[in-house]
Formats: sequence, structure tokens, C-alpha cells
Amino acid sequence: MKLGIVGLPNVGKSTLFNAITNAGAESANYPFCTIDPNVGTVAVPDERLDFLAELYNPKKYTPAVIEFVDIAGLVKGASKGEGLGNKFLSNIRMTDAIIHVVRCFDDDNIIHVEGDTDPLRDIEIINLELIMADMEMVERRVDKAKKAAKGGDKKFLHEAEVMEGLLSHLNDGKCARSYACSAEDREIIEESELLTLKPVIYAANMDEKGFSAGPENNSYYKLVEKYALAEGSQVLPICAKVEQEIGELDDEDKALFMDELGMNESGLDRLIKCSYSLLGLISFLTCGPDEVRAWTIRKGTKAPQAAGKIHTDFERGFIRAEIVAFEDLKACGTMTAARDKGLIRSEGKEYVMHDGDVTLFRFNV
Repeated sequence: MKLGIVGLPNVGKSTLFNAITNAGAESANYPFCTIDPNVGTVAVPDERLDFLAELYNPKKYTPAVIEFVDIAGLVKGASKGEGLGNKFLSNIRMTDAIIHVVRCFDDDNIIHVEGDTDPLRDIEIINLELIMADMEMVERRVDKAKKAAKGGDKKFLHEAEVMEGLLSHLNDGKCARSYACSAEDREIIEESELLTLKPVIYAANMDEKGFSAGPENNSYYKLVEKYALAEGSQVLPICAKVEQEIGELDDEDKALFMDELGMNESGLDRLIKCSYSLLGLISFLTCGPDEVRAWTIRKGTKAPQAAGKIHTDFERGFIRAEIVAFEDLKACGTMTAARDKGLIRSEGKEYVMHDGDVTLFRFNV
């Protein structure tokens, strides 16, 4: 999973990126500090995998990972190449989802590229640039479909009609993800790598005072929350500065610091949960003396396709999957005890995987 962190200059993007990846991306109080996208890979915390590691003491421990890409601040005109626009728009295109950092605090010491704090204006500046970039792509798609439909091909005529409807929607300043259409038409639209089709998490970045007072008391956060709900996106209250401080501490000091702040989990943990929910992802687990590992798949994935995540031969020669729910395994203490209680099931090709399935695939090639 690759997540792109976007926003206007100086809203806290690189600070947040540093906090969640400890990758050391440069952070400075001026636009275009981030000229090349910084990339950091983060292991997904999973207590289930920790339990399996204690159980098997494996040679290798492999958690699921998320790749974060810190993309330089966009400005008005980015879709026309202003600032460093075109390059960064192409970087966004390579991601699965967008984390849109929005400034939700006032600070005269931190320059705002637009002069003052207005989260809805900031969101719309970014969205408009992405929409304009998408319009160019959709216009090309319409032209191509119309040319292909000159012989009366109904498939291309329909494609042109769908894309023209989407173009009208974009022209109204609306994102592609909010375009209402049938599942079949959605498949046609998804053939284009549209920027505004990507799911979004709005990271409402507050200062320490505003964050400690609670998001419900932050008027800027409330505006972002209302906007996100209307759009069907997610919103995450966060303080990039606090997250950076947490990221610099060892585990013991981290726990004490978070306890003092009344935080049950870090912003990174909350962001990961948001990302999995947003993209409809779950993890199944494999275990043994050689390796314990978490594998990320989409909800609704069937057993053979899940096996294919491990190796294409597993899917091609799939026979069955031996599965025990993690909670059942944990309650029993060992795989042998779970087997004795009849909790290990044999599932076939139509089985739909569940989050936390501890799985052994049987196959023959």
C-alpha cells in the first residue's frame, strides 16, 4: 500500500512524514523545501503477529508494510505546471490513496502561502488543481473513444458518453470519486488513473494547544470534518509536532509521554487503521519456525487468490486452506490444542478470507 501525503506548502506535511517514518525528510519554513518525493516504509504494528512470533520463535518476522510518499506542496496553477506542479501530480498518480494534510491552527511565525488559515479554501485549492489535471485526461479519453466509435461501435460510444458525463461533473468543480454511476460505468472510469478518484484521508493538523483541547473544540477541525463527511472521505485529527516528538522517543518514554497526553494510540496507528478501512484491506497470517508473516489483501478475497499473494504456484495448484481464527488460536495457546478442539477448518476455493485468519495453504503443481 502506497499513500501520498499532499497539501499546500507549510501545512505540516514533511513534519508529519518525519514523525511517521523517521526518514529525516527536510522540513523548513518556506515553500518547495521538498523537491523530490521522500519515501518511507513503515511496518504495520500487529499484536497478533507478535503473539505468533512468541509461539514459534521464527527465523524471520515479516509484518505488513505501508509506503508513505511525501509530495512537495502544491500551489495554484500546479495543473498548468506552476511551482513544481506537473512532476508532483505524476507522483500522486502512483499512490493508492491520498493523505491530505490541512492546517487547522493559527501561527504568525509559520508562513501560510495564502496569507491566513482557512482549511476549506486550502482543500479546494488542492482539489481544484487535481480536478483540472483530471479534466485534461478525461478530455483525451473522450476524443479517443469518439474516434474509435466512428464505425458505430456501441462499446466506444458508451465509453464516450460515460466520460463526457464525468467531464461535466469535474467541470462543476467536483471530484471524480463523488460521481454517481453504475458499477459497470465505474469500471470504465477506473481504467484512467484519475487523481480525484483516489480515496482521501484529511489529516487535520492542529497545534499542541488545539490538539490537547480536543478536536471537538477546534472550529477549523469541525469545518474539515463536515467537508469530509459530505464527500464520503475520512478525517483524522492529528498534531504533527506531537507525533514528531513521539517518534523520537524510545518505547518506554513514548508510553509515558502518550499517557500524559491522554493518548491511547499514536497518530501513526490511527492513520494505519484509517488507511486499511478506507481501502477495504485486511490481513491474513502465516506462521511456522521459518517465518511469521502478515499478508495484506482486499476484503472479499477468496482463498486461492489470497494464496496467490504468497506465490502464483499456490493459486494455480490450490487444493485447500487450513484455517484457524486468530482469537481461537490465542485462546487455545497452541496450534495442536486448536486442532484437538476441532477449531482448524479445511476451506475450499469459494472461501472468503477474514481478517486474522491464520492460514496454511495446501497446493499441488
